[in-house]
Amino acid sequence: MRVPVVQHSGLRRSLRRRRALWTGGELLVTAGLVLLLLVVHQLWWTNREARRGAEHRVQALEREWGAGGGGGDQEGSGTAASAPLTHEEAGVRVRGRTGTARPSRPVRSQAYAVLVIPRLGLRVPVAEGVSKQNVLNKGYVGHYIGTQQPGQAGNFAVAGHRNTHGEPFRYINRLRPKDLVEVETSGATYTYAVDRTLPQTSARDSGVVRAIPRSLVRPGYGYREPGYYITLTTCTPEFTSRYRLVVWGRLVSMRPR
Repeated sequence: MRVPVVQHSGLRRSLRRRRALWTGGELLVTAGLVLLLLVVHQLWWTNREARRGAEHRVQALEREWGAGGGGGDQEGSGTAASAPLTHEEAGVRVRGRTGTARPSRPVRSQAYAVLVIPRLGLRVPVAEGVSKQNVLNKGYVGHYIGTQQPGQAGNFAVAGHRNTHGEPFRYINRLRPKDLVEVETSGATYTYAVDRTLPQTSARDSGVVRAIPRSLVRPGYGYREPGYYITLTTCTPEFTSRYRLVVWGRLVSMRPR
């Protein structure tokens, strides 16, 4: 009578396969949880922290200015009450009411103004420079160094995140002609009216932030004459940084503090 032989080597191989499958499954589940936590951190936590920090900075600036919260009305569509000023009209009004003194140069990465967009319910600090770590990731809007300051002839150009880290410019694609954009400083509030939008251009399209803003990639978008402009830039499409979305406006009024 033949005694059956147990194939231990086959059992061992089967056990090893099961262990490998189990370990692989655990690793996939762990990786999925880590990715989920990263997404939550980027989409929720960074927004929460950046918005809180930006709000505190706005309040601090207002205390410094003694404004106690001024700025524009946060309700309504924010349409302009008057047509954009011509280059000459804007020059006369701005120079006539502010004098010849120029504001001191802002310190790099330091917030020195507040950007208000009533249609979007947005009220966010403006800091000098567009450093991600020191400006944009704090939920601030960054001023392109080398472009003009608020109310000056030329182009006051700023950038902001569209997604994560406070995402102040997430909805600037919703802005329409004549919507108001206000820039509050220690000396005055400058009101611009949205004029034109460039839906998409290259991230290297430097023409959009020049003194006379005009796209180098899509020359049909922009201006040909000097003026008092504001430029808002952000990434597009959402959750990418491949292209830039640009919104332009013209100065329509200023109000000294």
